[in-house]
Amino acid sequence: MRELIRLGAEAALKPPARWADELHAAVLDADRTQAIAADPVLADELRQTNVDNVVHWAAANVQDPGCRVPPHLGTQALDTARDLVRRGLDAHALDTYRAGQNVAWRFWMEICFSLTTDPGELRELLEITALSISTYVNDTIAGISERMQEELDTLTRGTNADRRAAVTLILEGSPISARRAELKLGYGLTGPHTAAVVWSTTGAGLEELESAAEELVRLTGAGRRLTVVATAATLWIWLPVTTTACIEELSERLGSRPDVRVSIGRPGRGVDGFRRSHLDALTAQRMLARLGSCKQVARYEDVQLVALMTAGPAQADEFVAEVLGELRDADPEMRQVVRTYIREQCNASRTAERLYTHRNTVLRRLARADDLLPRPLAEDVVGVGAALEVLRWRDADTGPQLSS
Repeated sequence: MRELIRLGAEAALKPPARWADELHAAVLDADRTQAIAADPVLADELRQTNVDNVVHWAAANVQDPGCRVPPHLGTQALDTARDLVRRGLDAHALDTYRAGQNVAWRFWMEICFSLTTDPGELRELLEITALSISTYVNDTIAGISERMQEELDTLTRGTNADRRAAVTLILEGSPISARRAELKLGYGLTGPHTAAVVWSTTGAGLEELESAAEELVRLTGAGRRLTVVATAATLWIWLPVTTTACIEELSERLGSRPDVRVSIGRPGRGVDGFRRSHLDALTAQRMLARLGSCKQVARYEDVQLVALMTAGPAQADEFVAEVLGELRDADPEMRQVVRTYIREQCNASRTAERLYTHRNTVLRRLARADDLLPRPLAEDVVGVGAALEVLRWRDADTGPQLSS
């Protein structure tokens, strides 16, 4: 029996990709986890925790088949627990472990049925491993719950907790006076605001995120900022300015920190502007995560249309394919010419100036683009422009500057 368990555990260490996809879907599509799924950083952390949980159990059973597997309380799992608390979620969020357990058990049964055809062996194999998996999950949930309570105790005594509580009330539109909120935040609410979300795609430390936030402060001339630590890899920022940072310059300054991302909301004023600018920044953040974009900086006003269009990734892909046809896979320079031409209100001379190239070069590339498009550009300028914007943010298709 130990040998059967060991063989099955070895197979579980190398699961098919569809297993991981189903596991993540079961965990993130549940009603209780919508708040997690909506946050790209938390969602990525939870996906990694899902995989780690399975690998931990399987690896333990390769080494000592049938043993009681110790709870998985590694760094990733504990960081996720801390971030759940910082986002105002409680132990009910750990129902995700149960959802993952149900999917993992189905996969494990597939493995077991491939190991033996003897009914008695199969029954014993399933009984032993069912107890092993349920005990492992229970022990892990208990350990994570304890860590969440410790984090909650820490946060409720800290200044970040006060700021987070006040910000949450403002964002939810709860009845909190501006004066009371300002005292808790140490930040004025009556003036201008520009919100930003600074986060890491690989769990970079707060020091790197703070450094990126300071770059934003310097470029906008804000002088100061309100900062709330949303998760271990996410900062919420508010600047008392209506000046938006230069995207190109901020991207250049973040070049040495390639895993850091910044999304910026539209400027606003007062409590409503404080709230709306933050929600804008969150929308831009989710769009970058949804598209898997490698762009480091995004302003809401630049991505508003793309964010709306890509809310359903499958539909967005279908739209791009239908509208662009062969142009979708053409030379990036070709797409850049068409995109710039549309932005310059279909003026070839201004397009040539913007791209530092000759007008005839622009005309030749536009003619070639018409050959690749399902419909001539002149008949679908809006659709082609929108589809090219989706590609630009999804594939970082900025297009090089052309020479004459």
